[in-house]
Amino acid sequence: MRNNEKTRKQILLNCEKLETRYAQLTNGRLEEYVIERVSNEPVVGSIYLGKIVNLAPALEAAFVDIGADKNAFLHYQDMLPGADDLLEQMNDPVTAKRISSKSGIKASSLRKFITNLNGRKLRTEDIPEIFKPGMEILVEVVKTPIGTKGCRVSTNLSIAGRYLVLLPYSEHIGLSSKIDNSSERQRLKNILAELELPEGMGLICRTAGEGRKAAYFKSDLEMLLDNWRNIENAIESGVSPQAVYREPTLIERTVRDSMTDEIDEIVVDDNEAYKKITGALKKFGGRKMAAKATLYKQNTGLFEYYNVTGELEQVYQRHVPLPSGGWICVDETEALIAIDVNTGKSRRSNDQNELVLATNLEAAEEIARQLRLRNVGGLVVIDFIDMRQTRDRDEVYRTMKKLVKDDRAKTRVLPISKLGLMEMTRQREHESVQDTVFNPCPYCSGTGVIKSPLSMSVEIQRRLNEILKDRRYKGAPVRVIMHPEVLARLKNEDAKLLEDLERESRHSLSFRADPLLHYEEFKFIDPDTGVELQ
Repeated sequence: MRNNEKTRKQILLNCEKLETRYAQLTNGRLEEYVIERVSNEPVVGSIYLGKIVNLAPALEAAFVDIGADKNAFLHYQDMLPGADDLLEQMNDPVTAKRISSKSGIKASSLRKFITNLNGRKLRTEDIPEIFKPGMEILVEVVKTPIGTKGCRVSTNLSIAGRYLVLLPYSEHIGLSSKIDNSSERQRLKNILAELELPEGMGLICRTAGEGRKAAYFKSDLEMLLDNWRNIENAIESGVSPQAVYREPTLIERTVRDSMTDEIDEIVVDDNEAYKKITGALKKFGGRKMAAKATLYKQNTGLFEYYNVTGELEQVYQRHVPLPSGGWICVDETEALIAIDVNTGKSRRSNDQNELVLATNLEAAEEIARQLRLRNVGGLVVIDFIDMRQTRDRDEVYRTMKKLVKDDRAKTRVLPISKLGLMEMTRQREHESVQDTVFNPCPYCSGTGVIKSPLSMSVEIQRRLNEILKDRRYKGAPVRVIMHPEVLARLKNEDAKLLEDLERESRHSLSFRADPLLHYEEFKFIDPDTGVELQ
């Protein structure tokens, strides 16, 4: 892109009955992709009144029933904010009585514990003294269920608005680190200091608040406090487990989190969603902001019209091509994401070092993009092409740090090691796109490989030898049923071996194909009786 070329950013929202898809484009190129499906699974940001099932001291964690299929995981460290709030509530006799009646824990025991604290701060080892199985606890989902694990929760609650984040259990007042102008930071601090905030609560100013007037923050705070009052009312009137606050839908979060002044257009293909978006944008940013929303009415699918579908196909592929002719190979494993960089053969250069550096820089840009699009997290290990010069390795490192700076997920990048590997971590809150869209293959059990025809021929002949030597089947004819491709191997390359086996064993052997059989499955049948030989 030329320096004088304007960057155009668009958001596309494809709304269907079972799925909503979000795509963000920069000059027509896909940069972010999110899927939301109709589900009862807990969502990050939702708040639940749960019930402690048990404490696991060895893990320093509690398991909490929040009404999901699996109990939520709550680390002791994440219980400290809730513990502080619980102990404060014990100072109110009415609240203390209610807590005691529901949990079975004597209020006098907790008061005695408070006295023994003698003013010191709570530590994780104090948690078992405060929380017991059966107690109710207010938690926020910080990580959705991934694989066989339940969701992870915390008592460090936060409720996000358009410009502010409310912290009910913290007095911290802060600003987004992405707001870097010193005079603007001071202006925002002054605005936050003047807001009427209940005692014991805190606020964080989000990036969207940059340049906004005080009135925007006041209305946002009122909405957040209303949400908190609704949570308190739900706690008083409801039973556990129950959801007391649900994080908004993808459409609502798009308006709240993504619609900044940098976005030039938001295109949505559903009329009801369009009305909701324009109404919210008008409230947040006036008519000028609302005018950025467009209702898509073409017969061609929204993602097809904007050429997003073709780009999405790469998200599901291991190999992703680079402009120079090289490629990256992405493998998601249980432990980490492994990425390999290759130069390919389609490009020649007199300067090998220059070629390697250029390919690695291209790869760094594509890797940062693919991590966002695939929504993968955890440990990422990148095997860049070996670079001889230290300055080249440092340039790739600086480039990667710059590329992940604006990633929504918190990311940490380490310099390239002596082994030529770059390690990085990316915050993992949700399942990856691959895990959301695909189930493990029932054919290969998710390994991605199956046995070769030669391997299957060896197994069949080995098992057939055992059958033919079994006295129960002495002299009986044997029919072997297998997958057609395996049979092709036996009838051609291995035909002589089977003829010899039939002659030596003095059994009548026949072979049949069944396309419905698994590639690695075979059966031995008595053709006269139809009974399977074991």
